[in-house]
Amino acid sequence: MGNDPDNATGLLPAAEKLRLLAAERAPEADRQRALAPAVVEALTEAGFARHFVAARWGGSEGSFGELTRAVLTVGEGCAATAWCASLAAYSARFAAHLPAEGHRALWGESPDTVIATGLMPAGRARAADGGWRVTGRWSYVSGIDFAGWALVCAAVPAPGGEGPGELRFFALPRDTFAVERSWDSVGMRATGSHTVVVDDVLVPQHLSFARGDMLSGRNATSELPAHNVPFQAVGGLTFIAPVVGAAAGALEAAAGLLTGRKRTVTSETKLVRASGRVDAARHFVEQNAAVLDTRSFTPELMARSERNATFSAELLQEALELLVRATGTGGLGETHALQRTWRDVTSATSHVALQYDTAARKNYSTVLLGAPDA
Repeated sequence: MGNDPDNATGLLPAAEKLRLLAAERAPEADRQRALAPAVVEALTEAGFARHFVAARWGGSEGSFGELTRAVLTVGEGCAATAWCASLAAYSARFAAHLPAEGHRALWGESPDTVIATGLMPAGRARAADGGWRVTGRWSYVSGIDFAGWALVCAAVPAPGGEGPGELRFFALPRDTFAVERSWDSVGMRATGSHTVVVDDVLVPQHLSFARGDMLSGRNATSELPAHNVPFQAVGGLTFIAPVVGAAAGALEAAAGLLTGRKRTVTSETKLVRASGRVDAARHFVEQNAAVLDTRSFTPELMARSERNATFSAELLQEALELLVRATGTGGLGETHALQRTWRDVTSATSHVALQYDTAARKNYSTVLLGAPDA
């Protein structure tokens, strides 16, 4: 196992077991709008939360490529489970920017601590003795139902109120925040992407780090390669990998419906066209992971990774539309996996990290056309 770079930590066989369980429980998770406790337990035991945690805390120190393949595998069974698995891994990578004492607070007892992250700045913090007092509301925090910690971003005013101040991340243990059950999307229902509410909570210095460090990839605490990665280089991989896996599962589900009279030249053509889009998206996602593992952080390749993620989202939307049209009414049955995955892919690809205008246009147009005129 240790000689295989694609399965260095054993995450892939664990992901296959999780895929089977998640697929079995997916209809229930969709109805209940939450992952089953058994699925959450299996997700944690598989090693997603500890994948990027340092070995000194019992973590796996895994690669981006291995994680991506594992997320793709889980996504074939349940998009929401794969989404939560991906975010559990990447949230730990973000938290690695905390000071050393913060690492101990999160992982001193277990490397499997599940962290849910609110990436968008949405609250405010003010300096206080020993740290900051944080207040705010953060929407769409996936996995917060079963997370032990929340990692949220808030604005800190400049001393004396002069200047723009800074944005910082703050790690909060479960008993310091409330969860408002606000997630009502028609797809990805079981991700539990609810709202985190914080009311004037004191966060000590060792549970905070500057957002600029995470964006630039500077890490003063850890020298591990995966902990020193520019945010742009990730290029939406966190969010698009689960969707690629889900689309692969949808392709299999659709093929199972196309038998007898339903198997026509038209339906076969749609299936083939969809398969090409799914395979192309998988290629782009694995290409992004390779950029991260080889640390090829050129402006051109980082911009390409952003383009790859947004283009993959477009390809997968098209693939699911083709599959739904190929299978007709049968694929839209209440109990069929295809309609659930169609909703999941539609919801997941609406994420801001997978939109051209917000995640890819500016940087990749510069690669193609050069810098705009001043």
